[in-house]
Amino acid sequence: MRTYRAVNLNVLWFLIALNVLVFIITSLRPEATIGLLGLTPALLSQQPWTIITSMFVHGGFGHILFNMISLYFLGSFLIRAAGDRSFLAIFFLGGLAGNILFVLLANPFSTGIGASGAVFALGGALAVMVPRVPVFVLFIPVPIPLWVAIIIFFLFSFLPRIAWQAHLGGLLLGLIAGLILRKRRRISYF
Repeated sequence: MRTYRAVNLNVLWFLIALNVLVFIITSLRPEATIGLLGLTPALLSQQPWTIITSMFVHGGFGHILFNMISLYFLGSFLIRAAGDRSFLAIFFLGGLAGNILFVLLANPFSTGIGASGAVFALGGALAVMVPRVPVFVLFIPVPIPLWVAIIIFFLFSFLPRIAWQAHLGGLLLGLIAGLILRKRRRISYF
């Protein structure tokens, strides 16, 4: 017998609203705001806040749309599975890990933006916690295991103009977090 408890998604909705607000502000003056909030490794010592702010900046409508849809579905599932504190920790630590790998491995004069590292952290955690849960992916007509979907989306990281370093850093942090949560909670949802 399963018991269901009410889940408060306010923290998730707050993060989505913050991303949308920053996107609207950035859209008004893209060059100035991306230069101020985006993560450029060569400028990190002069703009240390960008290690965090870059997680909330997006470069176009498709970029923010895909990230926010992914954040909603993965985030709401992770909040239900592990709670909002674990969700927030994985989101921010995953984004930070992704940004650190971006600083270490990317062209020092490139600028990284987006919540993808943090979102991949959520996906990585869930892929370890509930790997076989079936999910639908837009372009695949049948449900596939979550871990397969995460791998498929990670492969898109190697397309041009995508910060694969941030995706990898977030994913690795998420996998580790998933192992910790699985051992701590002995989850058996699916």
